[in-house]
Amino acid sequence: MAEIIFFEKPGCQGNARQKQLLRAAGHRIEARNLLSEPWTPATLRPFFGDRPVADWFNRNAPAVKDGTVVPERLDADAALALLIAQPLLIRRPLLQVGDRRETGFDAARIDAWIGLGQIPQQDLEQCRHAAGTPPCPPAPAATPSDAVPS
Repeated sequence: MAEIIFFEKPGCQGNARQKQLLRAAGHRIEARNLLSEPWTPATLRPFFGDRPVADWFNRNAPAVKDGTVVPERLDADAALALLIAQPLLIRRPLLQVGDRRETGFDAARIDAWIGLGQIPQQDLEQCRHAAGTPPCPPAPAATPSDAVPS
């Protein structure tokens, strides 16, 4: 059993499924709001390890889906500044167990790390809203301090 700090978007159905799977495997979760965490480059960067910059981004974020943000065109410094300014862009969940940090919910990777017991066949990072179901709650409105850095 692991003690997991789980950074999520509150109300996200995908994050709820991920937490359910972790709890079923016997893990304890301390859920935190990814969107209101006071991120800095030093606190956010360790979650990405040696992954390519493009893998740091939430592919379901509206700005990524509509092409406003193209992760493949960003270097690490620009990406971190953008992710801190707009946390909805961060690939989630962010997971921390002890000193190790990870981003995203790659079930096989998580199973090898802390154990899941069962590895689901579906992609648990994809947003799956069935027809007629309400979408996740929207992100909080941006404030002037959330402006994208130039």
